[in-house]
This record gives sequence, C-alpha cells and structure tokens, in this order.
Amino acid sequence: MLRKGLISSNVLLFIGALLFVIFMLYFEMHVLQLEGNNDKLASEVALIRAQLQANEKSSLRAPIIGGGAGGGPLIEIPDVDLKQRKDLVVIYNRVPKTGSTSFINVAYDLCRPNNYHVLHINVTGNMHVLSLANQARFAYNVSKWEAIKPALYHGHVAFVDFARFGISTHPVWINLIRRPLDRLVSYYYFLRYGDDFRPYLVRRKHGDKMTFDECVSKRQPDCHPDNMWLQVPFFCGHTAACWEPGNKWALDEAKRNLINHFLLVGVTEEMEDFIRMLEVTLPTFFQGASKHYLSSKKSHLRKTVQKAPPSSSTVKKIQESKVWQMEQELYDFALAQFHFMRKRTLGQSATNRSSQFTTERSQQFMYEKIRPK
Repeated sequence: MLRKGLISSNVLLFIGALLFVIFMLYFEMHVLQLEGNNDKLASEVALIRAQLQANEKSSLRAPIIGGGAGGGPLIEIPDVDLKQRKDLVVIYNRVPKTGSTSFINVAYDLCRPNNYHVLHINVTGNMHVLSLANQARFAYNVSKWEAIKPALYHGHVAFVDFARFGISTHPVWINLIRRPLDRLVSYYYFLRYGDDFRPYLVRRKHGDKMTFDECVSKRQPDCHPDNMWLQVPFFCGHTAACWEPGNKWALDEAKRNLINHFLLVGVTEEMEDFIRMLEVTLPTFFQGASKHYLSSKKSHLRKTVQKAPPSSSTVKKIQESKVWQMEQELYDFALAQFHFMRKRTLGQSATNRSSQFTTERSQQFMYEKIRPK
C-alpha cells in the first residue's frame, strides 16, 4: 500500500515537472514572438522616419506601400517624378483682360529650358465659340498630336468638353479670372488707349475721350453691365445658354466645370500664388516659374495706358445689375476654391513668404492594409 502511494506521488511529480517544462517552453516561444514583432515594428518605424526625413529634402513626396498593422512589411515604392510627365497637355483658355499676357509670357520664356511647346489658338475674328466641327477637330488634334507633347495651348476660347467627342485622354485645364468690374473698366480703357505692350497699335475706340463714369451716366453700350458677361461663359462652354447674360443655369454650369474639369483657377490679384501652385503641381511646364516671374519684370508686362477708377456712384449702379452679381458670384466661388487649395499646397500666401523659391507644404501619403499578402 505504501509502495503504491510512493508510485502515485512520483507520477504526480513527473506530470507536474512535465507541465512546468511545457509552460516554460511556451512562455519562451511567446517571448521570442513578441521580440520578433517588436523588431518588425521597429523596422517599420525606422522606415517611416527615414521617409519623413527624405520628404524634408524634396517637394515631391514618395508614397510608401505595405501592410502596416500586421498587413506585411512596409515597402518603399519609387518616387513619382512629376517633372517626367512627357505626355501632358495643358489648355489655358484665357479670359481677356485678366493678366493673361503676363502669365503666358512666363510660359514662353520657360518652354525651351523646360523642354515643352507653347501654342496659341488663333480663331477667326477672335471668336470665343468654335463650331461643332471645329470643336471635334480641336479635341482630336490636341489629343493625338504626339510630336508636340508636352504642350501648353492658350487662347481666348470657351471650355470644350473632350468627353463629348469620345476622347478618353483629356487635357489639363487652367485659367485666371478677375473681379468683373475691374475687368470691364480695364477693357473699356484698353479699347481707347491701348497698353504698354504694343503701344503702336491703334485700338478700335481710339480718340474717344469719354470716361467710364460718363459712359455709365449716359447709358452708352460700351459700359453696359451685359459686357461683363464673359467669365461665366468661358467656364460654362459651348452651350447656347452659356452666352445668355444673366442665365442662372450658365452660372451653375460654370461652377461645375470649374470644379470638375479645371486643375487650377487662380485670380489676377494673386497671380504669384497661382504660378507657385502650378510650379509644384506641373513642374514639367512651370519649374522655376515663380523666380522667373519675380525677377524678369513679367509681373506687370501689359498695363492699360490710361485708366481712371470709377466713382462710388458708378460702382453702386453697376453692382445693382444681375450680370455683375452673377459674375461676382463666380469670382467669389473661384477665389474660395483657390484659397482652399493654396492653404493645403503651399501653406501660406506669397505676401507672407520671403523666399523666391517655391516649396510644397510638408505632407505624405501611404498605402496600407493591402490584401492578399
């Protein structure tokens, strides 16, 4: 009986020792697994830190691809070099008297060092609307002319929707707009006195000394508020309603196109920031543009020779018109969108920036939780 008790005790001791060994082995394996996970996490953190340090040295942010959070190791993918986009086509359908000459001459100056082409769209009689057949020709020409790419087209032409013609490759649209009354006053005096860009040209209203205030008080056609109806149709496009002064649908369509089809719409009053935004977004064309703009006297290339500001009574009378209110609404809409994008791209306006060099606001993005592993 005593012998059986001893055997039972020995068995229990053996089982206890075996369980202890198994527990220790399991515990050691678990510790090793945790150490491995810590090493893996440390390597991922080190990779992210290295990427952040690299981002501080470059305005082009390379994304990181990987599993993250147990989805596999993070793997750095090659930088996306925006300067190597050789298939790009940009269309600048410039609105008259918005500072477009100053801007486009920067593009002409940079086309050789940046290795792209600039082409002017010259339409018969300076018409802003193309025939349906010419819209199709234009869309196909721009899309299929490979030898000229990368290319920047510019001209006083309303927006053309390439998708209507079955073309899958669309150009990048950009534009500048201006306060509508300022644009009208500038154009009024431009027709009478010309500008300092080509002072030798005799303008259509040369010799007419009537001021804008006098024109408004006498209700002359040259200063009628309907003449402001130009920025809305330039964004609205080639639909008949676009060119009806005061058409509400045209204004709504212009806003939709501005958001859905235009990469960037700047304002004349903040052209330097417009150029800086393009420099970081489309470096194929605009690398070095902001420095060139500020140092080469392009910022005031074309100024109307003689221009008297309108009186407060004239301004009040113009602002009572439906056309001014709708054109101003489009301007305010574009300005808000421009400021929104500028804040997230540059971080601050040109007035708060001391350097001529443009740097993108620090930001990165990454891909993670990729399946299957």
